[in-house]
Amino acid sequence: MNATQLTDKKERRIYRLFEIMPGALSWITIIGSIVLSFIRPTWVAVFIICFDVYWLIKVSYLAFYLLNAYRKLKENLVVDWLVLCKDKFSTRWKNIYHLVIIPTYKEDFNILKPSFRALVESNYPMKEKMIVVFAYEERDGIEGKKNAEKIKNLYGQNFNHFLITKHPKNIEGELPGKGSNEAWAAKEALKIINKKNIPYENVILSTLDSDTCVHREFFGCLSYKFLENPKPHNSSYQPVPMFFNNFWQSPLLMRLIGLNTTFWNMMEQSRPEKLYTFSSHSMSFKTLVDIGFWEKDVVSEDSRIFWQCFLHFNGDYKTTPLMIPVYMDVVLANTYWKSIKNQYKQQRRWAYGTENVPYVLFNFMKNKYIPKFKKIIHSFWLIEGFHSWGTNAIIIFMLGWLPLILGGEKFTQTLLAQNLPYVTQILMTLAMEGMIVSATVSFLIINIQQEKNKKINKKRIFSLIVQWIFLPISTIFLGSFPALDSQTRLMFGKYMGFWVTEKVRK
Repeated sequence: MNATQLTDKKERRIYRLFEIMPGALSWITIIGSIVLSFIRPTWVAVFIICFDVYWLIKVSYLAFYLLNAYRKLKENLVVDWLVLCKDKFSTRWKNIYHLVIIPTYKEDFNILKPSFRALVESNYPMKEKMIVVFAYEERDGIEGKKNAEKIKNLYGQNFNHFLITKHPKNIEGELPGKGSNEAWAAKEALKIINKKNIPYENVILSTLDSDTCVHREFFGCLSYKFLENPKPHNSSYQPVPMFFNNFWQSPLLMRLIGLNTTFWNMMEQSRPEKLYTFSSHSMSFKTLVDIGFWEKDVVSEDSRIFWQCFLHFNGDYKTTPLMIPVYMDVVLANTYWKSIKNQYKQQRRWAYGTENVPYVLFNFMKNKYIPKFKKIIHSFWLIEGFHSWGTNAIIIFMLGWLPLILGGEKFTQTLLAQNLPYVTQILMTLAMEGMIVSATVSFLIINIQQEKNKKINKKRIFSLIVQWIFLPISTIFLGSFPALDSQTRLMFGKYMGFWVTEKVRK
């Protein structure tokens, strides 16, 4: 949904204002800091110090949640969740069916095979109650069908039903991409579920990216969390995406971004009130049917589905953290430069989740049943998150010196100007604790991945340490810049399409 799809002129203007807001706030922050460094350098210097203090507090806060998430994750990985299901829910767990949809487009067979093999190898014996959908695109041509048939011949017999769906191209009103493919696949799966007379409320849907390899305890943990939830249909269920499938094959910068994304998802699991669905996730099939499936004209379908549910239930909806990993690919291409370009494009697509800002604000304005506090707090978290994504790294690493460079001789002779570098240096040095914690957890988290881990030799240890030196480069050029790119496109009504990340393993 975007402003051009609204027929009412007043509503279209309001929606456009909401589309402009995220980019405008980011650019006002950046341009305002530059301009004020000329005319009001003292103001900017005070702002920089205050921001550095805020950043120090935030880094300490996030480091605490990262360590807490690591502890919980480590505990969950040694639990036999299937045994817990049997002990606590005796017969109820046997009624659960798992519907797994894996949308694909132009992925090689060697990317797809491990994802389906992981389903078969999971610690969940009730595979006779698992329906798996290989959802390929007609745009993929003959290769999509060939891959589907090969996967079915290898693994199809392990499941209650293995369904192959072909999403037609050029359907009016659809944006070619993951969301429209998933919606088509889910509706086809609905026919199978109806034919087998399976109650919708007993079906848990998991939508997995094509490179996603589930942890062997994923379905047991998901079933347990679903069954223990007093309102299982009012919640999505989010594992921790960990970008480890091709970790050691990928360039240093891509590995660093993969780790940072992994850590961010871990920290969000420790703050469930702020947790929204991302990438691979699960939900009640009944809820999906009730809301009318995924919207078919959005880029960020993974987070949009949460907001569809949140609005449908008038705010009585949340995301339940599973604190169980699913393994995904770090960006990798055949050349280093192409890897960087693809990483930028992937970050830009993820950052285009900023399209949810106008969607949420516009629908909050129209919905009178969601409590005002929930509207305010979720609106703030959403706007602040994208603003931080686009500006924080630039403020920290680039704008801090502007008052000294642009403020003029009069300002540089002030006590504030003379002490600004020292104050900033002290605060940023203290904030390095977050990087130290992240570096430490990177060792620990890789070591506990039993299936994925190879022995970390001295060369790899050195590589893990050195990569953190490049954090400013990665967070600015492959973090803030693509985020600003997305926000600017939305601000000017240059709506993006769905770009599929190329997946390569060597």
